[in-house]
Amino acid sequence: MPQFQEYSMHPIAHIRSDFAEKFGVPRQSGLVEELEADIVFEPPYRNPDALRGLEDFSHVWLIWVFDRAIRDTWSPTVRPPRLGGNARMGVFATRSPFRPNPIALSCVKLEGIEQTAEGPVLRVRGADLVDGTPILDIKPYIPYADCHPDALGGFAAVPAGESLTVEIPPELLERIPAQRREALRGVLAQDPRPHYQNDPNRVYGFPFAGMEVRFMVEGKILRVRDILPAKPEKE
Repeated sequence: MPQFQEYSMHPIAHIRSDFAEKFGVPRQSGLVEELEADIVFEPPYRNPDALRGLEDFSHVWLIWVFDRAIRDTWSPTVRPPRLGGNARMGVFATRSPFRPNPIALSCVKLEGIEQTAEGPVLRVRGADLVDGTPILDIKPYIPYADCHPDALGGFAAVPAGESLTVEIPPELLERIPAQRREALRGVLAQDPRPHYQNDPNRVYGFPFAGMEVRFMVEGKILRVRDILPAKPEKE
């Protein structure tokens, strides 16, 4: 039997996204392709040679850390939100952040590679990461190897729920940068609320692109009630 070993890993990059908090982030990558983000490499890895040939791929895998969900202990079962928060599933049968090793995997579209003062930056779409999330590795998505049309999806075989109809008053929408508006609509249409919450009188809110977006949901209609400057993060 191999001996138990510990491995030390260091982030190679971090992401810059429009999400300051977990609330509002799409539940999976690729659900809202309009979302734009940047992958910024840490100083030791800002070598353009490390990305040579990556421009020939349309998508990449991001291997990253659930840095805001790290715990000292773990449980063999978790309660997936899409099952109502009541049914328990094995942690390895879910994508819960509460795992023995808090790592995650996301497939994003590679829009381009830009040379900046911070070295090469990857422009990506469809990421489901909070701003500042550390990234451990980047790998190219290979269609013939990574795509399996006949694969079974278990309890997550289909997207969770139906898309909501989003209503945003024009005067509020103008407070969001023009290039971020369709992404915001896409995020809201996915219904950011926890699956077990369905209170039509409750006002929800989350920071997006430097603003606080507040909304209510009644039936299949999501109405944005206000868009305000986001509160500064506490030090």
